[in-house]
Amino acid sequence: MTVELVDEDGAGALPLYFVGKDRLAEIGLDAAALEWAAANGFSGEAGRLLPVPGPGGAISAALFGTGDEARTGLAAGALGRSLPQGAWKLANAGEPAQAALGIMLGNYVFTRYGKKPGRDLRLALPAGVDRDRLRAAADAVRLVRDLVNTPTADMGPAALEEAVRRLAGTHGASVSSIAGDDLLAANFPMIHAVGRASAEAPRLIDMGWGDPGAPKVTLVGKGVCFDTGGLDIKPSSGMLLMKKDMGGAANVLGLASMIMAAKLAVRLRVLVPAVENSIAGNAFRPGDVLASRKGITVEIGNTDAEGRLVLGDALALADEEAPDLLIDMATLTGAARVALGPDLPPFYTDDDGFADELARSAEAVEDPVWRMPLWKPYEARLASKIADTNNVTTDGFAGSVTAALFLKKFVDRARSWAHFDIFAWVPVEKPHAPVGGEAQAIRALEHLLDRRYGRA
Repeated sequence: MTVELVDEDGAGALPLYFVGKDRLAEIGLDAAALEWAAANGFSGEAGRLLPVPGPGGAISAALFGTGDEARTGLAAGALGRSLPQGAWKLANAGEPAQAALGIMLGNYVFTRYGKKPGRDLRLALPAGVDRDRLRAAADAVRLVRDLVNTPTADMGPAALEEAVRRLAGTHGASVSSIAGDDLLAANFPMIHAVGRASAEAPRLIDMGWGDPGAPKVTLVGKGVCFDTGGLDIKPSSGMLLMKKDMGGAANVLGLASMIMAAKLAVRLRVLVPAVENSIAGNAFRPGDVLASRKGITVEIGNTDAEGRLVLGDALALADEEAPDLLIDMATLTGAARVALGPDLPPFYTDDDGFADELARSAEAVEDPVWRMPLWKPYEARLASKIADTNNVTTDGFAGSVTAALFLKKFVDRARSWAHFDIFAWVPVEKPHAPVGGEAQAIRALEHLLDRRYGRA
C-alpha cells in the first residue's frame, strides 16, 4: 500500500479531476464524459468518485466530488483508498501538494499483524511541487501511526528506544539513554518512580542532531507505553486504548523526522521519558511525595496523573540549556478531549508571537490546533499542604489547564515554551485517516519551523 510520486508526464497517467458541487461543466470534459456523469447522477457531491470509461470500456479518467468546499486539500485522502490501482495525474487541483498529501495519508494501512486491503498508486505531480517535502510529511505521519498502533507487548520502553535509534540512524543523529536505577543517580527521580513497577526498566532517551551553533529547538514527548493508572487503577474500558499513551513521544519523533529530512537550520534535541505505569509492590502511591530534577517536591494526589511527572523531569533537563524553543507533546488529559474533542488539540504558551505563527501554519497545512489559556489563578488549585505542589487538583475543574500549569513549573529558562495536549488517535474514519493512531500538530509545527529558521 504505497503512493509513488512520479513525473507529471509519467507514462500512462490518467487524469483525475476535482469537481465542485454542480460545477461539472467548468472543467472541460468532452461530451461523452459529461453524458456518462449525467447518466450516473454525478454532480460533484463531496467524496464521491466516478471512474470515466473511454473507448473500449477501459478507464480513461476519474471525477472526484469536492462538494461546496473551497479547498480540495486533505479531503482528497479518500482517493488513497478508492482510486483504481495505477498511475494518476492531478488534472485541475487548486492545491496539488495538499491534495497529493491527502491521498498519501489516506492510503495508509497498518499491516504489522496481518494483511489488510489496500492499493498501490502512482501519482504524477505538476512542476513546482516539492516532492521531497511531501514524502517527508507522509513518512512522518506513517511513523507516528505505526508507533501508536503497535501494542505495548511490542512497543514497551525498550522498543520505543529502538525506534528512536532507528530514526537517528537514518539521519545521522546521536542517541543516549539512561535506564533503571541509573535514573536516580542522574537525578531523574520522577521518571524512575513512575516506571519502577514495570518489568521493563524506565528510561530517558536523548537524541541530538544538527549544528551545535544553530538555534536550539528541543522536543519532549510523553512516552508512557502503557498506563494502568497505577494504584489509582483505571477501569478496563479506560485501559483499552492505553497503548497510545506514548502518542506524545510518537509525535515528537514524527516532527523530528521532518526537521531532519528538511535539514532545517536548528540544533535539534529530542527527549523521551519512556515508562510503563504498572502495578506492583514497589509502585508509587497516592500520598507519596516525590523529589524532582527541578528541586520541586510533588505530592501525589493521583497515580493516574503520571504523564506530567515524567514530563516534569524531562522538561527540567531540557530547560537547563535555555533552548530557543521548547515544545512538549503528550496524551495528557481527558479534559482536553471534553473541551475540544479528539480532532482539535489544545496548546498552551505565553508566547503570543509563536501562537500567532502557529495559527497561520495550522491553517496553511490543514493541521488544526487551538490555543488555550495558562490561567494563573488556577495554579492555586495545585497546592499541597506538605509539598511544593500536588500533581492534581481536588475539584476536577479545568484539568487540561491545570496540567499545563503544573508543567510550566519546570520551565523558566527557555525563550519560548509550548505544551500540546494531544489525543494521537482517530476514533472515526476521516478521508485522510483511518481509525487508529494519528499525528497531530506536527505538520503545522514543521511549517512554522521551516518559515522561522530556514534550511541549512
